[in-house]
Amino acid sequence: MKLYKTEPGHTAFKQRSPLFSARQRSLFILFDGKKSLGEVLTAAAGLGMGQADVEYLLSLGFLSQQAADLPLDTGAAPLDAMSMPAALAPAEPFLEPPVPPRSEQQRYFDAKPIATQLTASLGLRGFMLNLAVEGAAGYPELLKLLPKIQDAVGAKACRRLERVLLGQALP
Repeated sequence: MKLYKTEPGHTAFKQRSPLFSARQRSLFILFDGKKSLGEVLTAAAGLGMGQADVEYLLSLGFLSQQAADLPLDTGAAPLDAMSMPAALAPAEPFLEPPVPPRSEQQRYFDAKPIATQLTASLGLRGFMLNLAVEGAAGYPELLKLLPKIQDAVGAKACRRLERVLLGQALP
């Protein structure tokens, strides 16, 4: 099966609509009408994208199973939830696009700079903790350090780190 970009999809893409996450924008680019869905999913697997993201783009009408016969309208009005056709508008007020699950490796790479910044801000008082963060070679090791970092800098200062490590938000 081949999927094609639709006019609303092109418009949302060009206007950097918040309906697209950064990864979904990359996935959208891969649909050229030449590659099959399987080929696109194989290529997107390295981005952490999957069938759920394709279904999301289909549900918004950004992708279609049929090629569009009409040329794209280059002077389209900005696309937002209020100006979308009723069939494409989200059923509930849109807050942010769904966040696909992130692997432990992705969370580690996103969280390590945050943890390093937090512990480096402690100066000499946090020197040993900073060394432990710098030496953390993977997600489990960094996750073990989270309570120590929270104790050292405070729970409030660690909220972003905690969300990233636990997969609750992108950095």
